[in-house]
Amino acid sequence: RGDSAPRCPYLLPPRVASMRTGKRLLEVFCLALLAGMIIVPFMQVITRSVFGFSIPGAGELTRFLLICLVFSSYPLAISSGENIEMAELRETLPSTLKTWLYKIIALLSIITCLFIAYAAFITVEANLNKATPVLKIPYWIFFSTTFLGFAGAAFMHFHQGFKSPRPKPSIGL
Repeated sequence: RGDSAPRCPYLLPPRVASMRTGKRLLEVFCLALLAGMIIVPFMQVITRSVFGFSIPGAGELTRFLLICLVFSSYPLAISSGENIEMAELRETLPSTLKTWLYKIIALLSIITCLFIAYAAFITVEANLNKATPVLKIPYWIFFSTTFLGFAGAAFMHFHQGFKSPRPKPSIGL
């Protein structure tokens, strides 16, 4: 039948399907972290107000969840185009120069994210046996989310900066 045969819109190439699955898993993970950030302080307020005692380590756990959420969700912000950019100057440039500037910014973003990921990896190695004071959460968990977040951000900058045919238009207010 050739190319005229209808194609099922739900069948995606394996690479696209795996990226969507990975993004969905990361979204669920970040949602769980956010839910924990809401539930832990709520439970702290309830136990303190109703029962007269506080949950030991609730503040530490909330800070831990916040740190993990911030670094884990960074690739999601990039993939959805919600990262902060100051595009006013770039938008005034001719289209050829705009495209080159977009590629240079993507390259610098990749280098920066990889550098931070490398620094976090070195920090993980240096702190394998250390833990937080109250809950004894290993420090490597904190720094691993930083490493994974910035490594994922570098991948997203690469995917958006070098795979897309042209820069997406900026949305200004």
